Amino acid sequence: MITEQSLNRIWDGCLKQERKQQEMLYKVLAPRMLAACARYAKDRDEAEDIMQEGFIKVFGSMDKFRGEGSVEGWIRRIMVHCAISRYRKLKPVILADELPEGVTVHMTYNETGLEAKELLQMIEQLPTNYRNVFNLYAIEGYSHQEIGETLGITELVSRTTLHRARGVLKDKLSRLNMREAHRLAC
Repeated sequence: MITEQSLNRIWDGCLKQERKQQEMLYKVLAPRMLAACARYAKDRDEAEDIMQEGFIKVFGSMDKFRGEGSVEGWIRRIMVHCAISRYRKLKPVILADELPEGVTVHMTYNETGLEAKELLQMIEQLPTNYRNVFNLYAIEGYSHQEIGETLGITELVSRTTLHRARGVLKDKLSRLNMREAHRLAC
């Protein structure tokens, strides 16, 4: 694990256009940035493409980092924006009601025995607009106003989409719990 201080030294070398420091920055942060990109991509290849595009932007705009917050946080934000930009270019956000009537939309965490990997897979299965809003809010910590600005939607649409995404996840968790209960009862 690299420290913030070490990362800052690498970053200083990147600002001086030192090729080895740029390679080091990539090697150190690529696994974490790939994981961030994967939350928005449909598969690993697309996540890698997004990450590559993100690093190109990082290296092309290093002078724009103002030192507010961490270098890693700034780079992660660029990766997220690259992922979101890709979807905005490919197709507009679809806001049609894709949920069946009567789906409960309040989500609370309970002990399901669900592994983090399984939960991430459920999130990946969400419709693109639900997944993007959910990731930006729940994982990246964006506000609904920031999500709206990033995705070109209103704050209300962001809230509604998050509400629906949580409902879909809760429904999937409920079905999983029922299958598990049934399996244990047999």
